[in-house]
Order: sequence, then structure tokens, then C-alpha cells
Amino acid sequence: MQHIINSIHLPLALITDPTWIFFVVLIIILFSPILLKRLRTPHIIGLILAGVLIGQHGFNIIERDRSFEIFGQVGIYFIMFLAALEMNMGSVHQYGRKGLLFGLITYVIPFASGFLAAHYLLGFGAITSVLLSCILASHTLITYPIVGRYGLTRHPAVVISIVATAVALFVALLVIAITVGTLQETTWFFWVLFAFKCVVYGAFVLYCYPRLGKWFLRRYDDTIMQFIFILSLVFLSAALAELAGLEGLLGAFLSGLTISRLIPRTSPLMSYIQFVANALFIPYFLIGVGMLIDLRSMFGDIQTIWIMLVMVIVGTSSKWLASRIMCWISKDLRGGTLMMFGLTNAHAAGALAIVMIGTAPEVNLMDSSVLNGTVMLILFSCIISSFATNEGARKLALADLDTEENQGAWHGKCLVTYSQPDSVSLLTQLALSIRNARIPDSLMGLTVTFNDNEGEAEGYKEARRMLEEAVSVASAAHVDMKTLSRLSTNVAGGILHTIREYDCGEVLVCLTDRTTGMPKSSLGPVIDHVIGGTNRQVMAVRLIVPPGTLRRLIVAVPQKAEYEAGFYKWLEHMCRMGEQFDCLLEFNAHPDTLSHIKSYMWRYHVSLRAEYIEMALWTKVLSLSQRAGADDLVVFISARPGFISYKSAFAGLPLQIHRYFSHTSVILLYPDQWS
Repeated sequence: MQHIINSIHLPLALITDPTWIFFVVLIIILFSPILLKRLRTPHIIGLILAGVLIGQHGFNIIERDRSFEIFGQVGIYFIMFLAALEMNMGSVHQYGRKGLLFGLITYVIPFASGFLAAHYLLGFGAITSVLLSCILASHTLITYPIVGRYGLTRHPAVVISIVATAVALFVALLVIAITVGTLQETTWFFWVLFAFKCVVYGAFVLYCYPRLGKWFLRRYDDTIMQFIFILSLVFLSAALAELAGLEGLLGAFLSGLTISRLIPRTSPLMSYIQFVANALFIPYFLIGVGMLIDLRSMFGDIQTIWIMLVMVIVGTSSKWLASRIMCWISKDLRGGTLMMFGLTNAHAAGALAIVMIGTAPEVNLMDSSVLNGTVMLILFSCIISSFATNEGARKLALADLDTEENQGAWHGKCLVTYSQPDSVSLLTQLALSIRNARIPDSLMGLTVTFNDNEGEAEGYKEARRMLEEAVSVASAAHVDMKTLSRLSTNVAGGILHTIREYDCGEVLVCLTDRTTGMPKSSLGPVIDHVIGGTNRQVMAVRLIVPPGTLRRLIVAVPQKAEYEAGFYKWLEHMCRMGEQFDCLLEFNAHPDTLSHIKSYMWRYHVSLRAEYIEMALWTKVLSLSQRAGADDLVVFISARPGFISYKSAFAGLPLQIHRYFSHTSVILLYPDQWS
């Protein structure tokens, strides 16, 4: 049997040229999802199995050259970086303790069971058993892209699993460092230096990365430059982590966690990151993992088969038990056992790193049978985890469908009116954050050019340039924007006609400092006529900084706002912005109104960071100017005259914004109001 299997194995790879190797890999990346979609199989499995077939242990079609090492390293960094990037600090703050608890549970149970199995069933020594136990206890977020496809990246079960991954990997690497250090007879100075390097590294990333990222993203708005800058931060963090004696995976994860709030999920920058990662680097990594798997070892070595069976059975069962215990402890995780198990069961980069340490000549605690068993563990754990994650995510998505559809399910397009070239990008980014993604063609851009014979041609060209820029920003975020350019002698009339014709649910207009020489109650003739001519939600916007760099949304709400028709609509929009920009929501309102806001937040957006400040009198609203800074966005919830929440003080808001909030981003919002 062994002779027959060896005869199938080719002595030299058929393809060694880098160009042809890259071409074959691209073909696999292209056709694997197409084929496996028909088989209803997660595409991750197809990429790993394709690597098995084309690798040196399969049909030896292509050579595993340096590109797999380099691209694979980038791919695993991207997986950890994206996992951290999808988390918001509110989720981390809310589920951090549960993530830490689950991380310890999903480490201790596999470690203890793995140690007993390795020592008594496999006959390994104590130190070797520790290393093998660390392999079973650690895991890699291989199946995380499956979660992203279902839109569950911020589900409590997912957030807790991500935090647990970082905890388990860190503890595993720490135990390995202590074990190997003991063998090498390290001194106390080594451990003091190691702790010092870890503290310095963590302090540097946590303190410098958010400030450096905010400075760069505000200074340079070119998406390609921003992408290169972010990628540089990721690899710098990974490299510094390795210098500190940690694993680069932890560095990539920490970098994503520190700058996550600077990259909104609907931004073009996030689209660039996800596209590059999912289209090339992550598939390259998965194919490279498959090329390491030697299926022949299953038939040629009884010891390898036994080690593999023990590792797969003990590792899988212990991870399942850990997920089950965690869901039993936390009631809000009921139904998430399968997905948590799928996310924490797959072994890849961490397992390979540990087994490489154990087989190193200076350590020499593991032989080739353990290496082959580990590689087989990677294959089977990835297959099991892919099916588990896919099925678990599907069930959770179906369970949450009704809630998501009923939550803030307002119909109508979001109309963005452009009048100033320098505000096009910022207005579009804001619109992307509040639009209803479930409505097809939910975003629409409009320019209204004043119809006069002298400047008509030049005005029309300027309008087209603004619309083209808006479409470019939306397209980068994978959103189709419908555009319309009108010629009219009445700009406000053109906007109102578009609202009625296309049934727009909300309107965004650019708020300019045009109050000088006008009545203190005026926002300008165009905006005033739009507000008075429609009962739909109107948002007059002035953004000074990119929305992704905001740290706080200060919302001033008048008394009895909860009785207006559009109360929950604008509240949902504030929540969407808070989620997209990962910033603190601060509601200032009357106690009665605050109770309605709290009830909605606790029901639908419990993971968001929010503060509630009582403001019994609207006259206190000017005090917000003393707390609002350049990193804040102040939202004034106003009302049209004659409605229940209207106050006479609203008439002075335009002048007050111009006088007291001149250096702060501002939104003056008029909600849906029905007669």
C-alpha cells in the first residue's frame, strides 16, 4: 500500500514558474466558491482541499514557493485584523468580561483534557504533553469570513468568541514561552525583560495608534493612501509583537482593535480592506495550509493515525463542551453554541506555530508523527468548524430576521442634495451610515442648478462633477447611488419635486454659515423652503471632520419629542451612526423623553455605548457648546412650527449654531411630522 501511494507522489512539481503558480491559485480562488455553492459546502473547505490536491503531498502540481509563506502570513494577519476591526468598543466593553471568561473556559478544558490524553493515551512526557495541550487549547478564526457573509459580525456570540480567541492564543503562547524558557534555563532577568517589552509594546499601540490614525485620516482623504497607511500599521504592530516575544497574530488583532472606530463599516476604506483580504490574501493562506497536509501519512503510519484520532476527538469534544458551558452560563447566548463552537474549534496558524516550536532542533520535544497529526487536526477541525459555523450562523440569522425587519424598517430613499464641492465626500459618507441597506437603490444624489442663461453651462458642469464624486465614494463602499441633476429657477422647488417624485424618506442638505445678514430664524431661503414644504425628515448637516474620526454624538432632544411620528426613525439613525463610527452616544433630554430613548436602546442596541443626561429645560442646550469639541458631532432635534414638540426657542437655533458651535460638526434635524 505504501509503495502504491508513494508512486503517485511526483518527485518534482509540474509548475515552478511564479507566474503560472499565481495563475493556478487565482483559478482555484475563482472556481472554488462556484463549485462548492452548488454542493452547499462552505468555500473555505474547497480552498483547503484544493491545496491538498495541488500540493507536494497530493498530485504535486505546483511548488509551494515563497509566495505562499509571504501571502499566507499576510492572510492570517488579515483574518485577525478584520475580526478586531468588526468589533466596536461598545461591544468589547459590554462583552469583554464574558469574552475573557469564555477564553479561559475554551483554553482550560481542552488543555486539561489534552494533557491527560497526551500523557496517558499517547505516552508523552509532561513537557511534550503541555505543548500538545496548547495546540488543542488555541485556535484560529479560520471560519470568521463565513460569519461576515451572514452579517453577524457584531452578534454577542461572535464578539465573545473573538475576544476568547485572543485570550486563548495569548495564554497558550505564554505557557509555551514559560515551558521553553524552563528548558533553556532562562534567568529571572529574561522574564523581567519579557514583561517589560510586553508592557511597552501594549502601551505604544494602545496610546499611539488611535492618535496617529486620526491624524492621518483627517489629513489625507485619498482612499488608497489610507489603505496603505492602515496596512503599514498592521504589519508594524505584528513586527513589534514578535520583537516583544509575542506572536504576530496578537499584534495584528491589537492594531485592529485600537483603530476600529476610525474605519466605519460602510466606508470606502473598509471596502478596500475587505476586498483585498477576501479576494486574495485569505484564500492564499487557506490554500497554503492545504498544501501542508499529507493524506498519505494516514495510511502509512499507525502512530500518526492514533495521534491524529486522539487530537481530533479530544480537541473537538473539549471545544464543544466549552461552548456549551459558556452558553449555559450566559442566558443571552442561548442558541449560539454551534456558531461559538465553529469559531473556536478550527486550528491553523496557532497550532502550526506551536508544533514548529516543539519540533525545533533546540527544543526537540515532538517528532514527525506529532507534526503530521497536527496537520491532520488542522484539516479535520477546519472542515468541522466550517459546517458548524455555517449552520450556526444561518440559524441565528433566521432567528434575528424578524427583529431586524421590524426594527427601524422605514421605507423611502435617502436623498442627498449637493451644493458645495468640498462637502460632497463627507455628506455621502454620512448618508451611507444612515441609509436602510434592505431597500434597493436606497441612496440618491441630487444637484439643482439655477436656471439662468449666463452661468447655466458652468453650473451644470460643476453639478455633474459633484455627482460623479458622490457616485465614486458610494461605489467604493459597494453601494449604487442613483443621481439626478435638475435645472430650475427655484432650487428649493426642484428638491421638493424630487422628494415627491421618488418618495424619499429623508433629505440631507448642506448647512452653511449663511446666517449673517439674515433673520436669526433663517437657515437660508433654500433650506427654509425645503423644511416647510415637506413633512419628511430633513437633516441640515455641517461636517468639519470625516465622520469616521468622531468620538461622540451629542444629541439634544426637546421635551415631548417621543410623540412625534419620526421619533424612532431619527433615533434609529443616531444608533446607526453610533455603530458605524463606533462613537459614544450622549442623549440630553427631559427625563420623560429619556425613558423612551433608554427603552429603545436597551431593546435594540444594547451593545452601543450610550450616556443619558437629564436636560429638563431646552434653554440649557447652549451649555453643550462648552463640552463639544472638534471630535464631536452635535445633533439638535428640532420641530416644525405647530407640532407638539415645537418650542419658540427653536427660532434662534440657526444663529446660536453660527455663534456658539462654529468649530463643531453640527446636524439640525427636523423629524417626520404628520398632520
